[in-house]
Amino acid sequence: MFYRQKHLLAIEGLTPPEIGHLLELADSYVLLNRSGKTQRDLLRGRTLINLFFEDSTRTRTSFELAGKRLGADVINMSVSTSSVNKGETLLDTAATLNAMQCDLLVVRHDQSGAPNLLARKVDASVINAGDGTHEHPTQALLDALTIKRRKGRIEGLTVAICGDVLHSRVARSNIHLLTTLGNRVRVVGPPTLLPAGIADLGVSVFHDMKSGLEGADIVMMLRLQKERMTRGLVPSAREYFRFWGLDAAKLAYANDDALIMHPGPMNRGVEIDSAVADHPTRSLIKEQVEMGVAVRMAVLDTLSRGDGRNDV
Repeated sequence: MFYRQKHLLAIEGLTPPEIGHLLELADSYVLLNRSGKTQRDLLRGRTLINLFFEDSTRTRTSFELAGKRLGADVINMSVSTSSVNKGETLLDTAATLNAMQCDLLVVRHDQSGAPNLLARKVDASVINAGDGTHEHPTQALLDALTIKRRKGRIEGLTVAICGDVLHSRVARSNIHLLTTLGNRVRVVGPPTLLPAGIADLGVSVFHDMKSGLEGADIVMMLRLQKERMTRGLVPSAREYFRFWGLDAAKLAYANDDALIMHPGPMNRGVEIDSAVADHPTRSLIKEQVEMGVAVRMAVLDTLSRGDGRNDV
């Protein structure tokens, strides 16, 4: 079986074998990174450009580390000082990138669909590092790898995704991945922060934490994205935490061995209590960061090999 895509623009549409290939390869990179033998020559002579229209130190640094550990030449383009910020269109940017003969292009943009547009106009393989409220595929992959390594499987689980689902591309990518692999997915949050028609994606909808977390194997909290809100969708941070923030009392509704996740950055005391976030055995938040580098190495490796040459 092959990973047959030139790009990684979304989880939606990927097959279980394609997802499985990326997770299996990423798992091998976890072991490589932990051994200290991180520099390889797979991408020697290849150019990776990180084009971030939105700030994200965590994701950009993770892609930069992944590229360098595979031997690529990595360029971080600062949009705030580039021609893009001076009025250059996305299509003009695509022409510039083609002239640079870029091999791999990582794009983060505040508008949904921007990476897809670039993928149609550039010769490079494009990786979506988050676009608007659409998707963030590598985050879902690293979350899946984190779960698989701790639980021993990534199917047949009950996963509760809690909080600001409305503005979360992470939630959408995770929903597509988890349902594709046969998990039971719930979304939990106030009605104002759940998209209309979300149940059509194959999830169960809950508006209170008690019923939403009951029997959950994984509790995935989401950041309250106030910067994307054009009106008041929650009464206050204090009230939000009271009803939908994860603390020890609410975590007790889930299974005794339920694990805690958060894509970061965290608003402590808003969507998650520090004692829960830092729990020594149940929190996977630090592991998620480590898995991010391995997953992005696997994605860069896979896409650099070309269509149809990536055996699982």
